[in-house]
Amino acid sequence: MTQTAPTPARVAGGAAHGAPKRRDLPAWPVASILAFYPIWWALGLGVLIFALMAVPMLFLLIRRRAAGRPLRLPPGFAFWVIFLAAVVVSIGALGADPAGTVAEHATGRLPAVAYKALMYASLTVLMIYAGNLTEAELPKRRLVKLLGWLFVVTVLGGLLGMVAGTFEFTSPVEWLLPPGVRNKGFVQSLVHPYAAQIMDIVGEGQPRPAAPWGYTNTWGNNFCLLVGWLIVAARSSRAKFWMIVCLAVSIVPAVVSLNRGLWIGIGVLVVYVAARYVLAGKLWIIGAVAVAGAMLAVTLVATPLGDVVGARMDNGKSNGVRSFLIDRALDGFTGSPVIGYGGTRNTLGGRNSITVGESAGCERCGNFTVGGNGQLWQLLYAHGAVGTVGYLGFFAYGLWRFRRDRSAIGVAGSAAIVTSFSAMLWYNSLVTPLAFTVLAFALLWRNSSEGDTTT
Repeated sequence: MTQTAPTPARVAGGAAHGAPKRRDLPAWPVASILAFYPIWWALGLGVLIFALMAVPMLFLLIRRRAAGRPLRLPPGFAFWVIFLAAVVVSIGALGADPAGTVAEHATGRLPAVAYKALMYASLTVLMIYAGNLTEAELPKRRLVKLLGWLFVVTVLGGLLGMVAGTFEFTSPVEWLLPPGVRNKGFVQSLVHPYAAQIMDIVGEGQPRPAAPWGYTNTWGNNFCLLVGWLIVAARSSRAKFWMIVCLAVSIVPAVVSLNRGLWIGIGVLVVYVAARYVLAGKLWIIGAVAVAGAMLAVTLVATPLGDVVGARMDNGKSNGVRSFLIDRALDGFTGSPVIGYGGTRNTLGGRNSITVGESAGCERCGNFTVGGNGQLWQLLYAHGAVGTVGYLGFFAYGLWRFRRDRSAIGVAGSAAIVTSFSAMLWYNSLVTPLAFTVLAFALLWRNSSEGDTTT
């Protein structure tokens, strides 16, 4: 009896049955967050989209691992695990009431802490997922363009906040929530879209751009984190013109935002990038920075924008409050230096008297949030030395690990992380600023893994 030689199809079929199936990671969970963020914001999902998309990303990662494909973890991930462990362990201190803070039961503090822990976990999944995508699944160039697109969205949101500062609307998600839930301030900050925050920093009722990031400080933080990606994405000659237009237009909302942290962040960004280029022997960057600085100076002198900057520098109303909160955070750190207090606390009264507090007529007169004025202070106060070392150690190790990456992505990615270090003195990172920071880390990680560090 003769045997029939197996056909290629039968061999392939047998191999398919005998070996694990190849499980590619689709790009849509990451791409859809970034490409459609304005839609998520308008729907009332906003930052919640990161937690929602973390579910399919986690499932796809587990499925890929089960199929036999290796799952890579980012360099220095042990530091990040230490940070996450500190976030969880510190929850045990939620019942503590440090001196000078409003007493509250641990259960009352738990929802906000659980939300932050969920977001930290979701962004961890995002980082691992984005770092495990291959060039065939999601090209780095496409991811850079998506981040550059979000800078354009930031500028457009800033312009909207300038011309229609009172613009707001009830989102579909907000409509679906019970009145008792959707009327809470914290819930409103998540699901209620608005164009600007109205504040009286240099004049009564001054609109400060916030869309689509929820807060003016977050808007400024994301401005610094995303601007580099627009420049990298627009390296082609045709796109450079529109990039220059966008950067020129962005000066207006950046100044009108009255956001000193943003102005400092841009300065840090420019100095860092210029230093990297000089060390690489590209001395032309010195001339480029000088020309850009001269043009900015002329713009400030020749337009009303200069008066806005001057007025902001003469009105440092938040300086006293920030100093007060930094002192409270450091005092709290000495009281629980290892694991912190699990979350933020509200101060008794204001900086001048414990009898001063929030009221309908003065919402910012007291009961300030300790740890709400910068990621560094929140880390020290809420998660102690362990959480702070884990968080800072992870990103610092990334900067050291990828220090030789001289590619455009390498410089932009490391610049974003350096900017985040500067911003943590006055900005909190959750949710979108940290999301863009971990995506910058993922791009550096992929660049190193794929050997694209010199172009």
